[in-house]
Amino acid sequence: MKKIGLIIAREYITRVRKRSFIIMTIIGPILIAALFIVPAWISQLEDTELKTIAVIDETFTFSDALNDSKYIKFINIENTNIEQEKKSFKETDYYALLYLPHNILNSRRIQIFSDKDVTLSVKMHISNQVTKEIERQKLRSENIDEDILKRIKTDLDVQTIKWTAEGEERESFTELKMVLGFAVGFMIYMFIFMYGSQVMRGVIEEKTNRIIEVIVSSVKPFQLMMGKIVGVAFVGLTQFILWVALSTTLVSVAKLALFEAPELGQQEIVVENILTQENANDLLPTGNEETEELADMLTTVIQSVDWTLMIFSFVIFFLGGYLLYSSMFAAVGSAVDNETDTQQFMLPITIPLILSIILIQNIINSPDGPIAFWFSMIPFTSPIIMMTRIPFGVAYWEVGLSIVILIITFIVSTWFAGKIYRTGILMYGKKISYKEIWKWVRYKN
Repeated sequence: MKKIGLIIAREYITRVRKRSFIIMTIIGPILIAALFIVPAWISQLEDTELKTIAVIDETFTFSDALNDSKYIKFINIENTNIEQEKKSFKETDYYALLYLPHNILNSRRIQIFSDKDVTLSVKMHISNQVTKEIERQKLRSENIDEDILKRIKTDLDVQTIKWTAEGEERESFTELKMVLGFAVGFMIYMFIFMYGSQVMRGVIEEKTNRIIEVIVSSVKPFQLMMGKIVGVAFVGLTQFILWVALSTTLVSVAKLALFEAPELGQQEIVVENILTQENANDLLPTGNEETEELADMLTTVIQSVDWTLMIFSFVIFFLGGYLLYSSMFAAVGSAVDNETDTQQFMLPITIPLILSIILIQNIINSPDGPIAFWFSMIPFTSPIIMMTRIPFGVAYWEVGLSIVILIITFIVSTWFAGKIYRTGILMYGKKISYKEIWKWVRYKN
C-alpha cells in the first residue's frame, strides 16, 4: 500500500506541474465563464444610432400604423415613386427605404432598400407592425370586431405539480431537469474520456521510453497500474474543483465590472438589510412584484432538485466510471507500442460511452422507462445514464444498486486489466491481437 501511495503522489505531482495542466486549468474557467458572460453582455448592448427610414406607401393606409421606437424613426414620403427615391437615396441621410406596394394585402410582401445590411431588429420591428395592420384591415373587411379577438386570446400557464414520497405537493420544472440531466451526463462523458486517455498515454510513454522496466523492478505491475489510475483521478478532481472555483469567481467579477450596478436607492436598501441581517428576500427592491415573483420561482426551481443526492452521485459515478474505464485504457496502453495501434482496441471500449450520449435524449423524454432503468444499471453506461436520470427523481435503491454493480464491475475489470498490464508493459515490437491478449489473461501467476 505504501508503494501505491508513492506512485499516486508521483503521478499527481508530475501532472499538476505540467504546462498543459496549468494552461488548461486557466483556459477552462475562462471558456466556461465566457459561456455565461458573453451572451448576457451582448444582450444588453443596444444599437443607439438613430435610424431614419423613409416610407413610400402606395396604399396610403399603412404609414400611420408604423410607430417610431427609441432608435427607429419613420418619415412618410408623398408625391413620389419608388424608382425615383432609389436613384436619389445616396444623397439622403436615410438608413433605409421602406416600400409598401398597393397590392400588399394580396402579395403579402414589402421591400426594404438600403446601402447596408439591415439589422434584424429593424426588420422585425417593421414586419411586426405591418403584419398587425394587415390583420386589422382583414378583420375590418370581414366585419369582425378586433376587441373580440383580443378578449378571447388566452395565454395558458401550465403548472406541473409532483407528489413527493411524503405526499407533499411540489412544483416541478421539467425544462430545468432536462438541461441539468444533459449537462451532468455530458460532463461525466467528457471527464472519463479526457482523464482515461491520459492514463493510456502515460503508460504508452513510459513503455516507449523503457522507463517502465526500471519501475517494475521495484514495484509490482498491478501496484503501478493502480497508482497511475488513482493519481490521475486526483489530478482530475483537482482540476474540476479549480474550474468550478475559478469560473464562479470570474462570473462574479464580470458581473460587477461589465453590468450595471443597482441604483443608489437600491444599494442603500441592500446595505441596510445586510447590517440588520434581515431575510435574503428583503435584499430585493421593495414594491417590485415581478422581481419578487422571479425570486420565488428561482427558489422553487432550486428546491425541486435533490442537490445532496445530485452532488454525491456525481462524485461517485465520476470516480466509478473513471476507474472502470481507466483500467481498460491502461490495459490498452500496455498492450501497444504507440498511440496509433490503440484504435482497434479503443472501439469496443468507447462504444458504450458513445451509446450513452446517443441515448440521453431518449432518457430525458422517458426517465422512468425500461430503457432508462436498464442502461442505468449496466456499469458501462450507468455513470452517464444514471446522472441524466437523477434530476428527475430516482429511488435511492436504484442509485445504490447501480453504484454497487459499478464497483463490482470495476474490481473485476481491474483484475483482468492487471493481468494484461503485467505482461503487456514488457512486450515490445510485436503486433498484438485479441487472441494474444486473451492468452495474457489466462496466464497463471
